[in-house]
Amino acid sequence: MNWTLKANPPLTEVQSLSEALGVEAHLASLLVQRGIGSFEAAKAFFRPSFSQLHDPYLMKDMDLAVARIIEAMEMEEPILVYGDYDVDGTTAVALVAQYLQQYYHKVATYIPDRYEEGYGVSFSGIDFAAANDMGLIIALDCGIKAIDKVAYAKEKGIDFIICDHHRPGASLPEAVAVLDPKRADCSYPYEELCGCGVGFKLIQALGVALEEDPLAVVPFLDLVATAIGADMVPLSGENRTLAYLGVQQINSQPRPGFKAFIEQMNRGTLSLTDLNFTIAPRINAAGRMVHGAHAVALLQTQDINQARTMAAAIGQQNEDRKELDAHITETALLQVAQAGETQAATTVVYDPNWHKGVIGIVASRLIETHYRPTLVFTQSGDVMAGSARSIKGYDVYNAIEACSEHILQFGGHMYAAGLTLKNSQYPAFKAAFEAHVAATLDPALKTPEIQIDLEVSLSDISPKFMRILKQMAPFGPQNPIPVFKASGVYETGHATAVGKDKNHLKGVFCQDGGVKIPFIAFKLAHLGSLLQNQSSVDIVFQVSENHWQGKSSLQLQVLDIRPTADAR
Repeated sequence: MNWTLKANPPLTEVQSLSEALGVEAHLASLLVQRGIGSFEAAKAFFRPSFSQLHDPYLMKDMDLAVARIIEAMEMEEPILVYGDYDVDGTTAVALVAQYLQQYYHKVATYIPDRYEEGYGVSFSGIDFAAANDMGLIIALDCGIKAIDKVAYAKEKGIDFIICDHHRPGASLPEAVAVLDPKRADCSYPYEELCGCGVGFKLIQALGVALEEDPLAVVPFLDLVATAIGADMVPLSGENRTLAYLGVQQINSQPRPGFKAFIEQMNRGTLSLTDLNFTIAPRINAAGRMVHGAHAVALLQTQDINQARTMAAAIGQQNEDRKELDAHITETALLQVAQAGETQAATTVVYDPNWHKGVIGIVASRLIETHYRPTLVFTQSGDVMAGSARSIKGYDVYNAIEACSEHILQFGGHMYAAGLTLKNSQYPAFKAAFEAHVAATLDPALKTPEIQIDLEVSLSDISPKFMRILKQMAPFGPQNPIPVFKASGVYETGHATAVGKDKNHLKGVFCQDGGVKIPFIAFKLAHLGSLLQNQSSVDIVFQVSENHWQGKSSLQLQVLDIRPTADAR
């Protein structure tokens, strides 16, 4: 693991901000590092408000989308709200459908079957719309490359409105409106919205057209925040505001589906990180293990008892998913070892019997062992379906695109993508992907890196320090949880291995005979001997709170440990 300490920001800027905000210099340094250099910028960062959101009509085709929806409502034309089966897609479908149903009764939802139809807009979904006399489909979190599907729908007299956030191809589908801030001809001020975020901009624009109170859309922000966390989009700009307000909504007035999950987990106040690691996997589990429509039903229900029943079922699906991905990960690692590919530039594995719903999770798990771009394939009908994940700094989408001659279709982002190919194409694709990554992957990216914001003393870690850190949330890409380094600390002699498998380390660190702070080091129990054999060590950590028996206390969440002599 490489440790990289970020450069100190200009001292004059730090001092100026420190005085303006009345905070210690190290906290001001954190803010300046993140581009917050003035009192006004800090106010906008710490106190996001609804007024900071951009005018939805700045998005290309928004006026056309709103006009077509209003026309459908006036003509009593049934509308189908269509979305992908992951968290971003199901939350987007629940959001748009529930909003429209407040004003209009002819609204239905459709989530494609992950196994029968696959990702994105499907011919089956269009046939469903045609069979039910639906003249308009609103596609969410998908559709930007569905040129043939949209043309097929047009032949059947069905219009499309596409709300997507993925990269467009060379041409756009011939839809009534294509809402995607990544369109080259779209001048919307913020490009990094998730699919549910684009859906939110649509209902925000509809609210303007319907002359409703602008704040009437606030109750839907809980769905947007959940999608933002799950889809790992940047926590900057408009996403930060949407996530901040959405987390507030969940903690103040959770919809029945979220309330049922919170009860199930026996949790109190939730952060965006909590949503990402507790609620989002449960929503995803429905689409992975059974059908994404179950998640949409849970997110839309207004009946708390019904929500509790559905949440219990989805919770069990999530437990089943955990067992399944653990088993497949073990099998995949064995496959890599037996093939003698432990030193390759990539991990590409395939088994026709692997569960399609968890191969993306398995790809992420494999990167924990073999840190490199990874693809996991399984059989899906008469084609192979793959899920890709990447390492920090490497664009796996571009790598897949470079091998497109061996692929049927693909889509995704820099760090996560999906693709399908013929079985006969697999050997050539695997070889081409390995060759491309080997030629383009910077050797510096091959070792995991911990980016350290600041070096501090343990005496700097105080309740006030923690209060301000918490106000920097929500955390995520482009606003990560701050990481600190402390040098010359020592363990007080009580470090013990804890956890079910005794693979975590727990103890107390002290520095210069001063303040003592408890720590937890997940999956680092193997470093326990280092603490016994060294007079002092350097540590990299995040500051967190330990909640136990109704009380909260500061603790260090240690990410890595080195002997002091080696770390300097």
